[in-house]
Amino acid sequence: MKQRLLQVRRLGRFDYEDGLKLQKELETRVIEERKDDYLILLEHPHTFTLGRRAKQDGVLATAELLKNLGVKVFETNRGGKVTYHGLGQIVGYPVISLTPDREDVHKYVRDIEEVLIRTLDDFGIEGKRIEGLTGVHTTEGKIAAIGVHIKRWVTTHGFALNVNTDLSFYDWIISCEGEPVTTMERLLGKEIPLTEVEDRIVENFGEVFGISKIMEELSAEAVPAVSPGK
Repeated sequence: MKQRLLQVRRLGRFDYEDGLKLQKELETRVIEERKDDYLILLEHPHTFTLGRRAKQDGVLATAELLKNLGVKVFETNRGGKVTYHGLGQIVGYPVISLTPDREDVHKYVRDIEEVLIRTLDDFGIEGKRIEGLTGVHTTEGKIAAIGVHIKRWVTTHGFALNVNTDLSFYDWIISCEGEPVTTMERLLGKEIPLTEVEDRIVENFGEVFGISKIMEELSAEAVPAVSPGK
């Protein structure tokens, strides 16, 4: 079988709505071609997202307060409940084909968890799974959320890893199962450059998913016609 190519796109700060458009474009491409896979890494402005199991009262802030906080709210087709995306957080959107040998949703989610657990271990943090819950946890709380969508065995949405994230925004939502949350910065006592964490995510993603051919697209032409957030 021909070795797949993983195209990695590091987009920096990028509006959530534009991220959805990009995922949709790549999802269509992967479904039609079944050729290359993609891993998008970015940082969103302050955003609350509601998954398929979310309730409207999962966001505790009023519309006026959301405006004052500079937070946008989006309903999505990913799994899970309410979560937060924001500055100092690495969001990863794998857009990959699970056909023909990885057609197992639960295994896919466990593999994403494994990528993040290995990444945390690279920085001396012990990440763990908790039975019955999705995501990656530590002794101090949840550090990474996972919510995915799969169409014709092609994945979208993905994970959010708290690196240097301002946790006060979690006060305004009932996140996932209501667990406490933490960050790499809090656990290590220092701010961590996002690019260093991204490097380890890319390496670990390739290892866990058995992809040895990885190409990073760094030019402006690598990004379809959507504009990065301000």
